[in-house]
Amino acid sequence: MTQYSNTGAEIELVDIVKKYPGQTQPAVDGLSLTIPAGETVMFVGPSGCGKTTLVKMINRLIEPTSGKIMIDGEDATTKDPTLLRRTIGYVIQGGGLMPHMTVADNIALVPGLLNWDKQRIRERVDELLQMTGLDPEIYRDRYPRELSGGQQQRVGVARGLAADPPVVLMDEPFGAVDPITRQRLQDELLSIQEELRKTIVFVTHDIDEAIKLGDRVLILQEGGKVAQYDTPENILGAPASDFVADFIGAGSRLKQLSLLRVSDLELSQPATCHTGEPVDEVLQRVQDAGERSVIILDAKDRPRDWIFLRSLHGHQTVPVPNKELQTVIDQRSTLTDALDSMLYSSHGGAMVTRRGRYTGVVSYDAVTEHLRTIQEEQEEKA
Repeated sequence: MTQYSNTGAEIELVDIVKKYPGQTQPAVDGLSLTIPAGETVMFVGPSGCGKTTLVKMINRLIEPTSGKIMIDGEDATTKDPTLLRRTIGYVIQGGGLMPHMTVADNIALVPGLLNWDKQRIRERVDELLQMTGLDPEIYRDRYPRELSGGQQQRVGVARGLAADPPVVLMDEPFGAVDPITRQRLQDELLSIQEELRKTIVFVTHDIDEAIKLGDRVLILQEGGKVAQYDTPENILGAPASDFVADFIGAGSRLKQLSLLRVSDLELSQPATCHTGEPVDEVLQRVQDAGERSVIILDAKDRPRDWIFLRSLHGHQTVPVPNKELQTVIDQRSTLTDALDSMLYSSHGGAMVTRRGRYTGVVSYDAVTEHLRTIQEEQEEKA
């Protein structure tokens, strides 16, 4: 297992200006802010506010007209752009994978340019595939065209992390996938970041995504001007202007569900079994416990299905389910995500994982009771 040495680096933007030829107004006008090391900072705002321009200036895909970009105390604008980009991860929508290269070769691109030896690269590729929820034995030698959109995006994240950069830039990375896949990718990123503590700068147009993922949120308005730069809690609780309030939109109290995590709740522990177990033993054990359903786990303790016992009749051993689950969430998921997943559940709850391994079940009753308790506490303070 690789030892992660490159935790995040502080980024300081000092009076950044970007003027494009032929435009009367700057795309970014005198912007200054500090992005703390190891935090995820979300750049959000309406179209044309300069958020993508700002991110691309950090790795100098776009050159600033004036100002300084300090990364870990060094002025990035004085470095060789090619060498700079090899020390900064970059993840874009769709993964941006090379279609003629395998998954492993795509991930290995930057480590190869940095002259890592082949054994180290192979170990790193396998490690990152595992980290992003892809089995190396299955996906290492596949080509991008053989992957779903969500799988391609996971490979894109793995490639962005491949050389263990202190800074990772993400430009609308989850914007082109369906809502369920998007939730899972967000959860995967939260889990990875909990472990690695990189400095992540993430562009999104979605305020809900910004609130869910960000340690801090930068709301930009036209001309690359800062409308508010603060924690999600403060942005929701105390918008700095009418512009911010309008951008957040109605239902800010509902949006505060995105600040509450499944990990805040106590999980229940219904009966479980593993694929391949004798069905007679499973039925006896679960029925003795007074339950009518059982959660099926695989050999790696990953949840594969949640079924009623009657579904096991006719089988000698617990079968391997072959279905895409929509009722599994990560412990870092929001309560909003938990409630969404419960819509697909016949059991009034969602299965919870940590780094892919099953940890328990969050129930609808537990979520509503938690929300009721919070509301009562807020009313007492009012």
